[in-house]
Amino acid sequence: MSAGGKEGGEPPLIVVRRARRSRRGGHHGGAWKVAYADFVTAMMAFFLVMWLLGVGTREQRAAISEYFKNPSMTPGQSTVAPPGRMGPGGASDSLIQLNGAMSPPRGPGQDTRNAVAAARERREVEKEARQRERTRLEELMQQLKAAIQHSQALAPFKDQLLLDITPEGLRIQVVDKLNRPMFDLGSAQLKPYTAEILHELAGFIASVPNKISLSGHTDDAPYGGGRGYGNWELSADRANAARRALLDGGLRDDKVARVVGLAASVPFDKAHPGDPVNRRISIIVMTRQAEDAALSQELVRADAPAAGLPTPPAIRPADAGPASPAPEAGPPGLPPASP
Repeated sequence: MSAGGKEGGEPPLIVVRRARRSRRGGHHGGAWKVAYADFVTAMMAFFLVMWLLGVGTREQRAAISEYFKNPSMTPGQSTVAPPGRMGPGGASDSLIQLNGAMSPPRGPGQDTRNAVAAARERREVEKEARQRERTRLEELMQQLKAAIQHSQALAPFKDQLLLDITPEGLRIQVVDKLNRPMFDLGSAQLKPYTAEILHELAGFIASVPNKISLSGHTDDAPYGGGRGYGNWELSADRANAARRALLDGGLRDDKVARVVGLAASVPFDKAHPGDPVNRRISIIVMTRQAEDAALSQELVRADAPAAGLPTPPAIRPADAGPASPAPEAGPPGLPPASP
């Protein structure tokens, strides 16, 4: 038997003890970040679905449910989609085709907001158009003022040409003077210099696309012609004579929207209705709004007898010729004819 051994020749049992190392503070990996990102993504998807269910209409919720139950490659109109070739869980465009089911809800409130926004935008566009039109008319007025100052034909009559901007548009008034009337006494025959003034004005008026309105005015002196012919007819004939002079000056016939005789109903000098300045021709380069209003007014007047509306002022047809010259003086006892 060898030394240190056991009887029978068995090797001795050797026990090895190793010191345990501490792992505190060591690297433990980043697997938790992946798990946390998956959790956040799932929660975001969950709350997105809950939001869609909360804001969607019943039809939209039905479309969403239909998509997840049985999507189809063929869009339909039924509540439950027909089975598709790709089966449950496959791609489908049914939500896009179901009348915009995935679009934001469009309840009464949304429609009202859209209508209000559209009306506001329309008002802004109309406001800009009116501003551009007013600017164009103001430029025309400045051109006319400059022409009156420098034109040999218009300069002598600058005190008889009155320009201003009214709600209807640019108003050009050609007024009588005591020693320089526009028409022959008691008739619609233009004086030569009045025709020359209107010829000059026609070129400026033709430079803008706006239509014009012509009105004739007299003073309040009774017309002595008799035979049913008075200041109403005389003012309408004079307005029509001014229209023909403008056409001779180059103005197109379709630019004239209205020719009306107003007699002494709209005096220029209300304090002195017999003053010669009340005898005038008024030319208004109309705004688009005034054109529309004039057309609407004519449509209303067409129904005046049925609606009980007052009869409009005497208006002679635009193609009517000049009236027969009336006597300059009426029967004995009446004042002289209004020039």
